[in-house]
Amino acid sequence: MRILWLDTQDPFFNLAAEEYLLKETEEDIFMLWQNADSVIIGRYQNTMAEVNMEFIESHHVTVARRITGGGAVFHDLGNLNFTFIQQVQPHEKEVDFQRYLTPIVDALRSLNVPAEFSGRNDLTIEGRKISGNAMVFYQDRVLEHGTLLFSTIPDHLAAALKVDPAKFSDKAVKSVRSRVTNISEHLSAPMTVTAFKDYLLRYMTEQWQVPVSSLTTEETSRIRQMADAKNATWKWNFGKSPQYAYQQKLRTKGGSLEVLMNVQNGIIQDIRFYGDFFSSRDPEELSRILTGQSHNRKTIMDILQDLDISTFFNNVTKEEFISLLSI
Repeated sequence: MRILWLDTQDPFFNLAAEEYLLKETEEDIFMLWQNADSVIIGRYQNTMAEVNMEFIESHHVTVARRITGGGAVFHDLGNLNFTFIQQVQPHEKEVDFQRYLTPIVDALRSLNVPAEFSGRNDLTIEGRKISGNAMVFYQDRVLEHGTLLFSTIPDHLAAALKVDPAKFSDKAVKSVRSRVTNISEHLSAPMTVTAFKDYLLRYMTEQWQVPVSSLTTEETSRIRQMADAKNATWKWNFGKSPQYAYQQKLRTKGGSLEVLMNVQNGIIQDIRFYGDFFSSRDPEELSRILTGQSHNRKTIMDILQDLDISTFFNNVTKEEFISLLSI
């Protein structure tokens, strides 16, 4: 196990570091890091539909896309991020957050903070969210990461994001505030976010009996190149979506799933999937399979016959997917 602290608050670099360490190294890794004010978009989300651009621009908030699925999250220096990167066997490629979050829960409970796993990918205290998590598989490795709201500013969190009204029955801002809390509010004695970071690093070094290390000079250089070439670009973070003749959105047990599709003369010319879902298989593969096919139920059912939809969209059934396409 390698334990890392990233001594930078640049979201483009930090997200590039995760991808580099996932794809270019072989060791198991635990990493802590922080971002300056930023909104981090899920891999499959439509950025413009998720962020409040007026707030983002007026408050100089960075928008950055990560390589994992799930929903958009707000980062500031009152938030601490953690990352696990581990080797996995083929039979272990399941979207199972609880398995990876146990060390975080144990660390929080060692501070007498009653954290627990909740829902599909959250950590909560007394029913209020302190951590949202996401993951991605790459070959025989998995990356699982999450937030730890320690002393984040709730008003900024609420203002930076466009909340899906399907998730809340009350006013969006009020609903966001009511369902999150800061870890600092549940400690028996005051602690700064820096002291909290130091505590977590000590806790993990004791668990695995290895010291905290830093990125090497070569790693830093290669990660910076990756960040400049990809992570900091408008194309990666926003992209340019073409006009679509068909759009449909569905709420499922696995999260929101939206399809944008261009159909001409009954043939699917282009099809894209957006949402805060998780997957163990890249949905772009499914897009390539469906492009050029007839937009009718029999054709789609034949194509899907030997495909497990839940590998593309975790906890989404084949019937739900067919209904999304309205065929």
